[in-house]
Order: sequence, then C-alpha cells, then structure tokens
Amino acid sequence: MLDTWVVAPTCLPLVIRRCHACASERFRADGAFRVNANHKLIDAWLLALCTSCEATAKLTVLERTRVRSVRPELLDRLHGNDPVLAAELLQDPAVRRRNRIALDWDNAWRLDTGGSDHRDREVAEVAVRFAARIPVRPVRLIAQGCGLSRAGTERLIGEGKLVSAVRLRGKISDDFTFTLKR
Repeated sequence: MLDTWVVAPTCLPLVIRRCHACASERFRADGAFRVNANHKLIDAWLLALCTSCEATAKLTVLERTRVRSVRPELLDRLHGNDPVLAAELLQDPAVRRRNRIALDWDNAWRLDTGGSDHRDREVAEVAVRFAARIPVRPVRLIAQGCGLSRAGTERLIGEGKLVSAVRLRGKISDDFTFTLKR
C-alpha cells in the first residue's frame, strides 16, 4: 500500500536580500503590495520588512506596464493585499531573478504524514508530494516522517534498506517516492 506524505508551507518564506539600512540579509513579506499608476502605466511592488531594523524593501512585480495589459483579477488581488498572490509571486523564478532574491524556507513548512502506520510494516512505500517548491533534503523528510535520526536514515541508505529513484542526498523540491525495508 502506497502512503502519501505532503510537504506544505505554513507561512511565507523569508526573503534573502541585503538590507540597505543595517546590512541584515533577511526580510519578512506579509502579503502587502504597493501599486502606483501614472497615466496609462502601472507599477506594483511586494513589500518586505527587514527582520532586524524594519526597513521596507520593494520587490518589483510590475514595472511600467500598460494598465490595459494587466488582468483585472490580478489588479484586484494586488489592491486587496492577497497573501496567496504574494506566495505565488515569491515562487515565481522570474520575480526572484528580477529582484535578485533567494528564499529561506527554514521553519516555514511542515510534513503531513497523514497518520500513516508504516512503522509496523516490513516494507513501506511512500510517495512524497510538495504543495509548493520547497527545497528540502529527502533524508531530513524521511527521518522526520519515520521517527528516525538522520544518521539512522543515512545508515539505512548505506545498507540498501532505503531506496528511491531520486538521489536522497542534497536538496530537492519535486515529488518523489521511496521504499523502506525493515
């Protein structure tokens, strides 16, 4: 029987970018936007606050864009300070590249195992699904979900009792499956 685990975000990740005021490197985005229109052109920014000094950084979402080319529902979401839109934009590689930012997902996600009883079975097959592109080490997920230490999980990989089609060392953010033999 195939169990399904889900890696889901619990809040918005921290934004890694140098602060112009205090040289800190962490910003907190809470879903607030600033929209500015000048005649037929519009600019929109996602606002982020420095975790040290509370200075505001503006992450560019729209820049000198014709108002008619922006979907009305996007404008409504920008004006409504939609936190779901903020999460979508932070996940967008184009927005991250344009603003030269990275994301810090530490303490911003959780693993939902669905209360699976895989610990009692001789062979457990588990599919891990990601609700968002959260880079996590598979060894950490497996250790947390199975109630093992990371060293114990590494030992199981070395003994061939924990196998997967993906590389279990390093970080991944795509769905994968693994088999645990006890």
